[in-house]
Amino acid sequence: MQKEKLLAVLRLQRSKAVGDILAKKLIAKVGDVEQIFKEKPTTLQKINGIGSHVTNHLFDTKNLQEAEKELNYIQDNKIDYSYFLEDDYPVNLQHCIDAPILFFKDGNIDFSNQKIISIVGTRNITSYGRDFCNQLIEDLTEHNPIIVSGFAYGVDICAHKAAIKNKLQTFAVLAHGFDQIYPKVHKKYINQVNEKGGFITEFWSEEQPLRENFLKRNRIVAGISKATIIIESAEKGGSLVTADIANSYSKDVFAVPGRTTDIYSKGCNSLIKNNKAHLLTSASDIIKMLNWDVSKASIPRQKELFVSLTEKEQKIYNYLQKTGKQILDIISLETTIPMCQLSSILLQMELKGVIKPLPGKVFEAT
Repeated sequence: MQKEKLLAVLRLQRSKAVGDILAKKLIAKVGDVEQIFKEKPTTLQKINGIGSHVTNHLFDTKNLQEAEKELNYIQDNKIDYSYFLEDDYPVNLQHCIDAPILFFKDGNIDFSNQKIISIVGTRNITSYGRDFCNQLIEDLTEHNPIIVSGFAYGVDICAHKAAIKNKLQTFAVLAHGFDQIYPKVHKKYINQVNEKGGFITEFWSEEQPLRENFLKRNRIVAGISKATIIIESAEKGGSLVTADIANSYSKDVFAVPGRTTDIYSKGCNSLIKNNKAHLLTSASDIIKMLNWDVSKASIPRQKELFVSLTEKEQKIYNYLQKTGKQILDIISLETTIPMCQLSSILLQMELKGVIKPLPGKVFEAT
């Protein structure tokens, strides 16, 4: 990405009044991230959801100064990054409407392997949880999955260490910038994680590990993987938030059951009881549910001469006919079809031959 474009992305990301969903809408409406800052505020305010409050933040000179500072840090430290409209952005995350428009990465990160699972849980892992986590990852090794977690105490670091021990790729999603590490005691694992995986964060270099950052990063943990596994959890905790987010993305969630009297099994038991998670007793449950033991044949695609479309399919087709190429997130926004439904609808339309997928999760009518 050219320096000027990266600066515009950083400037947009720094605007406090603009979240990832609105940022994607802005880019889609204007056509290019750099063009946003070339437009007049009054022109941008004609876009639905953009008012003077938003444009005041967008054109705040302080945001530009901070973006220039962060750009220098990225270039000086050779920080790698992924932008949501480029091909190296992870496919699983592209389907999540609120995924970051830009995140930073360090290490040997490779998203080509689609067998990605997130493993999270309590900071206060018990011997039961530790043994289960270690055995689970060991039993999954033959399928060569990528293990994602948050590099925190307890279940997180246990999952990372088990992945390293079994020579699997592991990604640590941080709740702060690359200019520090939290918790500091885990600094000794940095090189091991980088060797067979790496670190991911959407936070700028100097950002601190604030409580709200941990909750925010959970959407990356849930979104980047095929499934989220909760090893142990109390009745309340960040891992349950991650499970809820994964469910909102229509991702599979698994939870390890435990005795009703165990504090750190209550959260998992509740997820299973309320049908928010599959019961997980062994690696075979994951292998079966995710079809890792099945060799899938390619799906034949055929365009029919006379295609029958459902009401929602027709709505999407009409929208794409009118607007041309469009990214997945914006299709969801403009057609008011939830992301959890949209992906399957688009697949059916693709099989009917009425739309065509393009790189970067962009679709167009045929």
